[in-house]
Amino acid sequence: MLKDIVIAIRSYGQAHSFIRKHKLWRWIIIPGLIYMLMFCISMYFFGKSASYVIEWVSVETGLKQWIESLESTIAGILFTIAGIILWLILMLFYFSLFKYIWLIIGSPIFAYLSEKTEEILEGKEVPFNLSQLVKDVIRGVRIALRNTLWQSVYLVSFVILSFIPVIGWVAPFFALLIECYYYGFSMLDYSLERHQLTASESIHFIGKRKGLAIANGLVFYLLHLIPIIGWLLAPSYSVIAATLSIYGEKKKQENPDL
Repeated sequence: MLKDIVIAIRSYGQAHSFIRKHKLWRWIIIPGLIYMLMFCISMYFFGKSASYVIEWVSVETGLKQWIESLESTIAGILFTIAGIILWLILMLFYFSLFKYIWLIIGSPIFAYLSEKTEEILEGKEVPFNLSQLVKDVIRGVRIALRNTLWQSVYLVSFVILSFIPVIGWVAPFFALLIECYYYGFSMLDYSLERHQLTASESIHFIGKRKGLAIANGLVFYLLHLIPIIGWLLAPSYSVIAATLSIYGEKKKQENPDL
């Protein structure tokens, strides 16, 4: 897995060079601006919603009053830490939903950009095929919906786990790994579909190469720590990086001596 993680992380640097060399900025900037606007608006309302949910749960269950009645500093600290962890998990859950809405909306762009990337790598121009693009988009939407379902199941489990003192403190870490895996999964699948893998074969392939998916999603998330520029670049960079990593692995399989 470590080797796959290194490959996926390195592919982001290769994606940057690839974009500059082939002047693909219009496919980065335009969807990036739309994504950034959606991200900022969504995160503002998600943050307020998560805080409201935590306050409502703590008051309605009587947990807040009970902690205050204990007059214990340690209990207060544990309660505060649990609240922060729950807030983080809720934000991941909200962002997960937002992310898949974006994946569905941006599916035509991602499918085309992935195809364009491989077309340049192969050095041949493939005539535009609307039916193939529609097929890619439909598959991308199906994969996104499938991943949304499974990821939601895992995240709900982590929300429940976060209520357990100490043990629940590791919940955000595992929730983030799940987030990264399923996002990277969606990015990698655009290339795998083009290599004639069925959805089930794609699931099997990525299941064996989890590092590629996790690292692709992880760098996508880390880019969000860079205001404006990171939000602008994250979506398109992730799909190009995923395409480059899959293309490189396929070439190695075809030519083991490379």
